[in-house]
Amino acid sequence: MNCMQVEMHDSRKKEPTRRISTTLGSGEQHIRSTNWFTMTGFINGITAYANGIRILTRYRLWGFTLIPGLISALLGFLIFQAAWVWSDDVGGWISSLWPFDWGKATLLRIANVFGALLIGAAGLIVFKQIVLALASPFMSFLSENIEKRMATGRSVPFSLAKAWEDLVRGIRISLRNIIQELFYSFLLLLLGLIPIFSPFVAVAIFLVQAYYAGFGNMDYTLERYYKVRDSVHFVRRNRGFAIGNGTIFLLLLFTGIGFLFALPLATAAATPEVLKRMKLVE
Repeated sequence: MNCMQVEMHDSRKKEPTRRISTTLGSGEQHIRSTNWFTMTGFINGITAYANGIRILTRYRLWGFTLIPGLISALLGFLIFQAAWVWSDDVGGWISSLWPFDWGKATLLRIANVFGALLIGAAGLIVFKQIVLALASPFMSFLSENIEKRMATGRSVPFSLAKAWEDLVRGIRISLRNIIQELFYSFLLLLLGLIPIFSPFVAVAIFLVQAYYAGFGNMDYTLERYYKVRDSVHFVRRNRGFAIGNGTIFLLLLFTGIGFLFALPLATAAATPEVLKRMKLVE
């Protein structure tokens, strides 16, 4: 009898071997418990834009395109001018490192192309991250409105204090991502000097930039629940979705007018999916 009581007592003490916490804001979220297949996430990141269009239209949120559009237009013009002027200077500096006369002209042409690619890649990285940082107060506000309207049908009042917090966090994340993007892009450009790897370098650089663009778009939702370190882990675990989201975002930037609405649309596409992956929305 005593043995049976002991066994029953021990069985009541046993706990499940695995728990997935959905409690947010405590700093102890189990954000690594979700392991989405990369290709599935990539496809979801692309197809989510259709839902983003429906959300912006249904809740009449297209007005959020105004400020990011103005920021994108101004920065895009300035960075394009800088890339146009400095590409030859970079090419000339690279060719000056060649100490011989033979092959100088060929090297100069290659160096000019390499310089244009380097300035173009660096310019796109800086442009993208500055836009993501400066627009963070408005895009975080947009993401929060989407979340609340999906849940309650009500909008969220604008808070200047929270907007400042969002701006500070956006700048912090953008600085981190700029350094990493420039580092990886530079390594890939160096790898591109080897002829056998050249055809793949442009695709690889694009995917790197798409990942960090998707990171920024996802963080407009994550910032309400996670610290920066936790957001980094979350995006890594959902890198396929980040790349998919960032791919369409970058393609819109390359169009004539797409940059005017690329950021709000990418935010609207990312918000429901991020919430779903955080177990907030079924």
